[in-house]
Amino acid sequence: MKIAISAESTVDLPQELLDKYDIKTIPFGITFKDKLESDRFGIAEEIFAFVEETKVLPKTSAINSEQYREYFESLKKEYDAVVHITLSSQMSVSNNNARICANDMENVFIVDSKNLSTGIALLCIYARKLVDEGKTAQQVADMTQAKADKVRVSFVLERLNYMYKGGRCNAVTLLGANLLKIRPEIVVKDGRMGVGKKYRGSLNKVLENYCDDVIASCSDADKNLVFITHSSPMEDSVKALSEKLKSAGFKTIYSTDAGGTICSHCGPNCLGILFMDKD
Repeated sequence: MKIAISAESTVDLPQELLDKYDIKTIPFGITFKDKLESDRFGIAEEIFAFVEETKVLPKTSAINSEQYREYFESLKKEYDAVVHITLSSQMSVSNNNARICANDMENVFIVDSKNLSTGIALLCIYARKLVDEGKTAQQVADMTQAKADKVRVSFVLERLNYMYKGGRCNAVTLLGANLLKIRPEIVVKDGRMGVGKKYRGSLNKVLENYCDDVIASCSDADKNLVFITHSSPMEDSVKALSEKLKSAGFKTIYSTDAGGTICSHCGPNCLGILFMDKD
């Protein structure tokens, strides 16, 4: 059986990795500049410039059920089955919309990643491995869903401005964080985002401290693969953190840019470290 592994553009993988792991994607929509555009790599800089100029946050749009139907039908022309891994059901209606569509289709299986960004990518790569091992589509979906709780996702924000504009923190929290130069860690748990540690100081130093803390808490990590995902070019920090992760035993380290949907909510100069725990 030929099985497609699929995700939304929130998977935040560049084309070369999508090709390497044979992962198909469907884009979220982003409305700004008075028009609806498809999420894509390279759109983040346009979004940041738009917010800087207008002080208005773009609106992101989940895929509706009819769009999913057209997409799944197009995949089934080439594949016998589809395993689609969505953005967390606690963060978007995309999972519910996909399930509504899949309920009326044969051999389309929906997995709730309980995560975002390359946390979803980790599950897609795991699912591809299961396909290569000869698992059925149902087995791939069930085992990938069970693996979702093993994904470890966190990231550090330079500022809370985008979270405030998106209604995810209040004005008092925003003012206090900016005055005290607090760089909050956001941690994904049970499909939701929550505040972890609160760092202070220059962003480069904060990111190194954050990486040290991640390494100190990852005794159960599967160190075969880790992502460093960022919303802006951060070459010096990525290099420093890559060396730390390599010294800690991580083997494959991918540095990736966040796509437009994720960047619309986190803002510029956001960086996260994402990996999975062992079973």
